[in-house]
Amino acid sequence: MTQTHPNVRHVSAFGAFAMSRLVARVVARTRRGGGSWAQMRMTFLLRQWALRRLKGRPVDTETLGVKMRLHPHDDVAEKRLLFTPQYFDPAERRFLEPHLAKGGVFVDIGANVGGYALWAAARLAPGGRVIAVEPEPELFERLSFNIGVNPTGIVKAVNAAVADFNGRLTLFVDRRNRGGTSLRIAKDAPGGGEAFEATAVTLADLAATERLERIDVLKVDVEGAEDLLLSPFLRRADRSLLPSVIVLNHLRGQWAEDLDALLARTGYVEAGRTAANALYELKNR
Repeated sequence: MTQTHPNVRHVSAFGAFAMSRLVARVVARTRRGGGSWAQMRMTFLLRQWALRRLKGRPVDTETLGVKMRLHPHDDVAEKRLLFTPQYFDPAERRFLEPHLAKGGVFVDIGANVGGYALWAAARLAPGGRVIAVEPEPELFERLSFNIGVNPTGIVKAVNAAVADFNGRLTLFVDRRNRGGTSLRIAKDAPGGGEAFEATAVTLADLAATERLERIDVLKVDVEGAEDLLLSPFLRRADRSLLPSVIVLNHLRGQWAEDLDALLARTGYVEAGRTAANALYELKNR
């Protein structure tokens, strides 16, 4: 279920893509940016300048307390992780932190290059487990590299798409934002909608294959197909396997089912909501 691909951008040693002094100073400045309109505008302008200076090169850096090689030119998540980690889902991370006890289990579906997964691993180690699932081949390479330079030994990358069946499916990736990979994106997406085939696995079978006896934290970000993978799992999984908390990319308008209602019937209560995600806690396990 896992794979790697030879690529010089990923096999070269961490540190090979150090920032120039000027770019490093700009990144340090954008990471101090506040939340006012003027501060965010300045941060945006500085980021654009730095991106032009990088000329498509990746960057080796530390962000959210972990080492990462980031490619900010074709992935929004990596751009945020490089320039503005303070804006990288701060409310979601505050919500999750109390649930990331040593030895816990975190499943990240739509892991991208590992921002959430590696941040969680730093809190779960020693012990614990992180299953980071990413179907898009280029992002999976990047994820695997980032796992390798943070040797907690508890993160496993899985090259698959979690769906409502096992087999093969076609996904589409926006070449301007690889993190926008989706089952439901149109072929005429702004970045081109490039199609690729991926291994599909249900969440229940993923848990069985990885021999998970429990899931403490589940994060799901699959660009509008959240209902396809969560609905069958919530209906059929043993209650002991239901995640204690869920961070769910909330694209209700793209769902074929009322996932909020199903979560409520299963015993989840909404603990909060941000611009991108809804946060749920399981009551009365």
